[in-house]
Amino acid sequence: MQNTFTEFSTNAILKIGNEGLLESYSTPRQPDLYTFIRTNDYPAEVVVDSIPYSIEPNSILALTVVQYFQFISGRDLIVYQFNREFYCIKDHDQEVSCAGLLFFGNMHIPIIALDIKEQRKLNILHEVFLDELETKDTIQAEMLRMLMARFIIISTRLLKAKEGFVETAKNTKIDLLREFNMLVEAHFKAEHSVSYYADRLFKSPKTLSNNFAKLNTSPLQIIHERIILEAKRLLMYTDMTAKEIAYKVGFEDASHLSRLFKKHTTLSPSDFKKQIKKVY
Repeated sequence: MQNTFTEFSTNAILKIGNEGLLESYSTPRQPDLYTFIRTNDYPAEVVVDSIPYSIEPNSILALTVVQYFQFISGRDLIVYQFNREFYCIKDHDQEVSCAGLLFFGNMHIPIIALDIKEQRKLNILHEVFLDELETKDTIQAEMLRMLMARFIIISTRLLKAKEGFVETAKNTKIDLLREFNMLVEAHFKAEHSVSYYADRLFKSPKTLSNNFAKLNTSPLQIIHERIILEAKRLLMYTDMTAKEIAYKVGFEDASHLSRLFKKHTTLSPSDFKKQIKKVY
């Protein structure tokens, strides 16, 4: 079973399915999508960053796009996958954003146990998800994003309520990346240089680059992707001009943003805006 929602104007992707969505991870690789795996009556076996995990029945596991993931076994799973353009393009409270507790703010790999009440609540939410996927109209994308936000809020509350939960940052590549993402989320509109974030993390830019290269990304790429996501959001949801948006995300010259935007999307901001108007 697999249901896929795509939004042409933003390249947003949401996938909802069962263990079939995980079959391509029989060998370790990085998910291109943020991923939630929810077990029901049966456990699941996975490997994350070379560490094996057994996900107990009635639990949720959250994965980022940077962890190396391998699916070993599991059945009767519920799997949600989405890209940055689907969820991260919208404004969210820091705790439930793509740099929040589930993805970049806390432990190495969150596994959340569900009691009967929470199972029932999430079963109802899942049915609404499936129903909304069949509803094709102009507000479908917004409804699906709202449902995903609700799922993430519920999961985050449960994670915070776990006994002994402490938000920590360990000296590992993944934890460094999480810290970096959280700093970028807070400062990307004003600070575009890797050196700024390196100083805040008491690292050299070269150290950051070397660590992130092993995770198939780079500090500058993360900064630029966050700027582009914000520019897309403003183009989609406001009437701001390209010049105003450029200033909003920290460029004094709109041409600098235009070049960066075109490099990442193949479209200029104005062409992207025109494309959105055609769709809607």
